[in-house]
Amino acid sequence: MLAKELFSLPTSLAHVAPWFDEDAHPWDWLKQINLALEGVLAGSDNLMSLENRPAGVYVRGPVFIHPTVRLPLAAVIEGPAWIGAHTEIRPGCFIRGNVIVGENCVLGNSCEYKNCLLMDDVETAHFNYVGDSILGTRAHLGAGAICANLKLNRDEVTIRIGESRFRTGLKKVGAFLGEGAEVGCNSVLQPGTVLGKNSAVISMPFHGYLPEGQMALPESKYRTLPRPE
Repeated sequence: MLAKELFSLPTSLAHVAPWFDEDAHPWDWLKQINLALEGVLAGSDNLMSLENRPAGVYVRGPVFIHPTVRLPLAAVIEGPAWIGAHTEIRPGCFIRGNVIVGENCVLGNSCEYKNCLLMDDVETAHFNYVGDSILGTRAHLGAGAICANLKLNRDEVTIRIGESRFRTGLKKVGAFLGEGAEVGCNSVLQPGTVLGKNSAVISMPFHGYLPEGQMALPESKYRTLPRPE
């Protein structure tokens, strides 16, 4: 499984492209997020325009927020972080550092983000946790959907793709959502989940690999989704 099978960086994130090899495993991208942020934020304590910050938005560390980003009355943003144009940050959002966000995204109310990469038009609007995860363009998490990133026994996370097993060398690995992937409300994606492009998980726990264009049903069967036009 290569990153290019799930997603490609949009032009809005071209400035971080040197750190993300499309021929690498997608889980290897997790190790690059901090390095990419160090590269693009170097030499600045805080790149956010503080005079435009609402009083209830707490910012610490190097943070770039595009001037077109819609800020709420209250949120916590800890750097390093890069938030792209026309993204909406909603009340109670908690950004914990090592977060890269493309354009036209929704970072929702009471949602938490940590060591993750969200590409363009990603919607995570209500009560979501996105930790150690990569969400491709147009990926969507329904209300309450969780990208779990730590096994109960705290062992290394391995990725299962069919009969293959891939060692990540990491104890914290969330989910990898291909472009256009949909996750239903209150679903829990277990550590190391991979969703192919335009796939969908109905409201349920899910673990493993869901192929492109497939829907995971509660009875653990798949069916093919119509191709988007």
